[in-house]
Amino acid sequence: MAIEIIMPKLGVDMQEGEIIEWKKKEGDVVKEGDVLLEIMSDKTNMELEAEDSGVLIKIVRGDGEVVPVTEIIGYLGEAGETVETSGEVVAEASPSISGAPVVATEEPEAAVPAKAEQPAPAFKRPAGEKVRATPAARKAARDLGIDLDLVPGTGANGRVHKDDVEAFKGAAPKATPLARRIAAGEGVDLASLTGTGVGGKITKEDVLAAIAPAQAQAPAAAAPAKEEKPAKELPEGVEVIKMSAMRKAISKGMVNSYLTAPTFTLNYDIDMTNLMALRKQVLEPIMNKTGLKVTFTDLIGLAVVRTLMKPEHEYLNASLINNAEEIELHRFVNLGIAVGLDAGLVVPVVHGADKMSLSDFVVASKDVIKKAQSGKLKSNEMSGSTFSITNLGMFGTKSFNPIINQPNSAILGVAATVQTPVVVDGEVKIRPIMGLCLTIDHRIVDGMNGAKFMVDLKNLLENPLELLI
Repeated sequence: MAIEIIMPKLGVDMQEGEIIEWKKKEGDVVKEGDVLLEIMSDKTNMELEAEDSGVLIKIVRGDGEVVPVTEIIGYLGEAGETVETSGEVVAEASPSISGAPVVATEEPEAAVPAKAEQPAPAFKRPAGEKVRATPAARKAARDLGIDLDLVPGTGANGRVHKDDVEAFKGAAPKATPLARRIAAGEGVDLASLTGTGVGGKITKEDVLAAIAPAQAQAPAAAAPAKEEKPAKELPEGVEVIKMSAMRKAISKGMVNSYLTAPTFTLNYDIDMTNLMALRKQVLEPIMNKTGLKVTFTDLIGLAVVRTLMKPEHEYLNASLINNAEEIELHRFVNLGIAVGLDAGLVVPVVHGADKMSLSDFVVASKDVIKKAQSGKLKSNEMSGSTFSITNLGMFGTKSFNPIINQPNSAILGVAATVQTPVVVDGEVKIRPIMGLCLTIDHRIVDGMNGAKFMVDLKNLLENPLELLI
């Protein structure tokens, strides 16, 4: 039986994903665990692996297409197997290694005893809820072509067992997985339909045919047909392009943060004299130990982590949860580091940064930043941050108001370091002064608490030997 390849739902908020590139082509032999294609969900690139071995029968959605989650994007099966797509029987392409001709065949259905079939249980798992199922249940569902979202589980916490899958098959009319999914979404009782597929199996077309009459019975006095307006002509030199999946995710996240959190920004000047001297001292030893160059972002990031771990600054390392009715305090620091790409902004996360030495932090930060720049970040490497930093100093930015990476309570912006005349011990001297900009969610942190955090961070950056202790 052909196995559906679907656009996976990688997170509760994920609605669609973009196919970046199919790594296999129709007719290729695929082994379990092989990478089938690369997709982009929100701002995460992910390689989708094959759950079974077989041959790639059909690619339904191609490179560059944006596909809703759980929609079929291809089929995996056996040589000579057929699948139904949009009412057409599609023969599997022969494996590319054999060069054999394509043969369209139909797989015979097993004889079914003539007995009255009971309607499928009225069950549909809530949208976004993860299916809990045993490995045996998942295999049985794949073998029988059953969508686990439709199977009620009898195990602990609703876990689906193999017996649940087999019981569901015995109680439900024969139908393709896609037909079951559409019927569940539209509230159609499969037991009331007559299948036109092989062996009386209910197909997608049978379900759509049942939906159509109900839609046709809508009041004829519906809104009058509107006259189609001609496409708007664009002025010369104007081009309209679609937003990428990454750009849509950034847009949604920034709007949500801007409209949700009442914020304010604190600006401080930092004398970088001692931090520059420290970097020169540790540059060679850390290079010898890790093979990597320590940057000012590494030093600032670690200073932020050390300051956040002070008990008096716990609200700077917190999140609002449960519709902003509770505050989640973190006894660790997962530091998000904003990385600008040509396609948009991503925020990879250094998990467990509070337990790291300077050399550990250099290795960890370089690893996630490199993955971000090559588009190889995994979902867990972009989630779970408790505080974030963003650096625009290399572009000469003197001050800015960074937008909080929700659900963090604050974000630190790093501005440029500029040679500036300052008064030191009654004398005017030229010192390298860096700007720091702390944006705070006022629902969690008040101005006084934010200022105390910045004072401690400023002291640590200007007296940075503590970073090595």
